[in-house]
Amino acid sequence: MKELILILVASAIVNNVVLSQFLGLCPFLGVSKKVETAAGMGGAVIFVLTISCFVTSVIYKFILAPTGFAYLQTIVFILVIAALVQFVEMFLKKQMPALYQSLGVYLPLITTNCAVLGIALKNITNNYNIIQSVINGLGTAIGFTIAIVIMAGIREKIEFNDIPKPFRGSAIVLVTAGLMAMAFFGFSGVI
Repeated sequence: MKELILILVASAIVNNVVLSQFLGLCPFLGVSKKVETAAGMGGAVIFVLTISCFVTSVIYKFILAPTGFAYLQTIVFILVIAALVQFVEMFLKKQMPALYQSLGVYLPLITTNCAVLGIALKNITNNYNIIQSVINGLGTAIGFTIAIVIMAGIREKIEFNDIPKPFRGSAIVLVTAGLMAMAFFGFSGVI
């Protein structure tokens, strides 16, 4: 149990997928304009990343590795992730149309989100079992959600500040992301 908690905390905070590993920056920068939208994207990533880590781990351990088709892992993982994102997209379109509209093009981009594929591959590289893979995926998704919601909160506050003209728009967002990454770097010695 202690090992699972360490994996969860390490993947969520210490090795934050966005601020330490710099994966998943497209939705992080694109959807972090409002806290509600960022939280919705975080929820979608939590679902997709956790379930995809479970499914890809099961497929790898019981199908690809024993049959000698481990070299197909990237293709298979992309197909699994794409199917899960389609499921989330259909669910949001039917149940939460406002959130579906606000996420826009960034929801289908979860399919190509390098964080989702990267963590699935990292689970195999680290030789995690199925439970460890799911916990790592959940922790990573929670870390992504924390980062994107914090960024959205900061961006909402930045709107009302007097920012010098050269730093307006994307420049101040990138500076803010850099400062957040430096702050999260402080957690690097914790675990």
